[in-house]
Formats: sequence, structure tokens, C-alpha cells
Amino acid sequence: MMKRRDFLKSTTLASGAFLIPSFLKPLETLASEQLTGYKNLVIIQLSGGNDGLNTIVPYGNDIYYQKRNTIAIKQPDIIKLNDMQGLNPNLSSLREIYDQGWMSIINSVGYPNPDRSHFRSMDIWQTGSASDQFLTTGWIGRYLDANCTINKDPYTAVEVDDTLSLAMKGAKMKGIAVQNPAKLYQSTREPFFKELVNEHDAAHLSEDNLGYLYKTMIETSSSANYIQQTSKTYNSNAQYPQSAFAGQLKSVAKFINSGLRTRVYYVSLSGFDTHTQQQNQQGRQLKIYGDAMAAFIKDLKQAGKLNDTLVITFSEFGRRVEQNASNGTDHGTANNVMIFGGKLNKPGIYNNAPNLSALDNGDLKYEIDFRDVYATLLDKWLNVNNSRILTKNFTGLNFV
Repeated sequence: MMKRRDFLKSTTLASGAFLIPSFLKPLETLASEQLTGYKNLVIIQLSGGNDGLNTIVPYGNDIYYQKRNTIAIKQPDIIKLNDMQGLNPNLSSLREIYDQGWMSIINSVGYPNPDRSHFRSMDIWQTGSASDQFLTTGWIGRYLDANCTINKDPYTAVEVDDTLSLAMKGAKMKGIAVQNPAKLYQSTREPFFKELVNEHDAAHLSEDNLGYLYKTMIETSSSANYIQQTSKTYNSNAQYPQSAFAGQLKSVAKFINSGLRTRVYYVSLSGFDTHTQQQNQQGRQLKIYGDAMAAFIKDLKQAGKLNDTLVITFSEFGRRVEQNASNGTDHGTANNVMIFGGKLNKPGIYNNAPNLSALDNGDLKYEIDFRDVYATLLDKWLNVNNSRILTKNFTGLNFV
């Protein structure tokens, strides 16, 4: 039989990645409160470095076609948004969302002295740091830390996954990783788990810090029940595509629509590192993304939650302007960021298309610091001064 120590060491609950104790007790009381006007932020990460130029296509610029003679999106296929830019045809599901005024596209987002390493650049985006800073806490984690001290009821953040991203980790507080509330609920009903939770032998609680783990398990069991029961209260008729990513967004919609009081949700979609045969690979991933996003936004609109929800989509970097010899693109710098919501100040194309004639060694020059995007979310949506979370004060933008 598995020993108690072996079980505790092997379970993901022991690592604290699944659920963080300091959040779980307050969570049980939050759903019953009135949530009218409560604002939700959904962060979507496209992992691998999505090629922004073939996502929001600058078809009106001849340089685009000169630099990408085999992988450029053909003009007749592009879903034209204005005289310069249009959507990749695999994002056709988003045309209706765009036309409704629920989508904003911010071009040329990046940071000074960009790093082309997947891991380092993702760390920069997730921590909200400068390229020469190495932070161990994420920007959402620091937001949670700040609210832990100034608000009566601590806010929480949920990542719909099995592991927790750096973005969600603070010095004192962290988000929780819950991919499936029913699965989490069932895991706390396993015999070993139930036995440990129901056991009150204090003699064992000091061994290998078992007191902390024992407390974690009790709170996990209680909160797993709460999350499961709360999310079950909302039944949606919304139709979602059959993809894992769509399933994640469906879970987020269920959490939001059922009244789970969570300020920030984090979801990721991988597969965007397109060094070879880019068109097919990126096209598949963009269709997965676009179809799921359209279903998600419509679900929130039908439930009356779109005005209280803001969605941001980012990737760790864009790709080089010129294609490579393998019909793909290599790691680049600046990229577009997509914003969705029912209360956008400036829907549509937020700023000018990328400048393809003034490159930095073949790469796009950033025009908007990604931390100004974060500052906008912090100041205007999460209601906390961005200088408390970021490394300095940023002016922010006007998309919300």
C-alpha cells in the first residue's frame, strides 16, 4: 500500500500548484455575494511566437508580399478590415465579433532590447519586466499580493490548466490551477485523500511539514466541493468547437457565468513556433483559436457578461518580416495584441499597421510597450495603480 509520506510527496497538491490555501477559505463565501458589474480579465497566451503579420495581415503594403513570396496570405483570401490590414482567413469566425465592436487590434507591441528566446521572452511578458530584469514573481501574482493587503476579501485568479504559469505567482499569494472542476472534486474523494483529511492525529502533523499539507488538503477538499457545486449552477446552450482550447474557454465561461468570483483567468494555446511550412501549421492553430474565441465571446454576450469581461491575447514575440528558406519564419520581435470586450473605447484597429520599411535588422520596431497594455488593464479594469505592480509607472492606453 502507498504510505502517507509517499502520497503527499507524489500528489500535485503537495507542490501547491493546484490550489493555494490562502485563497480557498475566502472562496467559499464569495459566490453568494452580488456580482453585478464585477469585472473579469481573461488572458490568452499563444505559445511559440505567433506570426502576427500572417494573423492581422498588412495586405495593403507591397513590402509584405516582397518579403514573403511563398507564405504571404493571398489578397482574395484575406478578410479585409480596412485598406491596409485584414484577418487571416482562418480567423473568419472573428469577423462578426469585429463588426459588432467587440474586438480591438493593437499593432507593434513589444519592448526595448527584445529577446528572441522563447523562455526568456515569455518570462519578460509574464513578469512584466524589462529585458535586463530578472523577476521571480508574475505581474498578476503581484497584483494579487497588492490586493491581499488593501482589500477586505482577497481576489483570486484561475489558470485553466494542470500547472501554474509564472504570471500567476506572487511573493505572498498565487493563483490556482484548475483544469476541470469535476476532476478536482473527484480527486479529493479518493480513499487516500479522504483518509488523510478525516484523520486528526496531531502526532503526524510536524513530520516533513505535514501540518501545512494537512491544512492544504482540508481546504482543498472544501473548495473543490465549492467550485464544483458553483460551476454546476450554470448550464449553457452555447455551442463550442471540439478542441481542447475551446473546452478551456468553455470552462472559463462557465466559471464567469455561474458567479465564481474570480478576477483573472489564464488560458494558453501552443503550436505557434512555425519555422517550417508555416501556412498549414499556423492556419490550423489560428482556426482553433478563432472558432473557440467566437463561441466564447457569444456565450458571454448571451449571458449578459460581455460588458464585464475583457480578454487579451498575446504571444511572447512575433516573427521576422522576411520568410526563411523553409517556407516558415524565424523568431522576431514586435507583435499584435488582440483585445475583446463589450465596453471597448476604441474597437477595430487601434493604431497604425506595422512599419515594414523601417526595420531593425530585419525585425519590426516596437511602437507600444507591452507594459502600457498591462498598465491599462491594471489602472482601468482591475482598479489598482500600475506603479505598484510594474517596475515603474506607465501611462497606459485608451482601449478601455
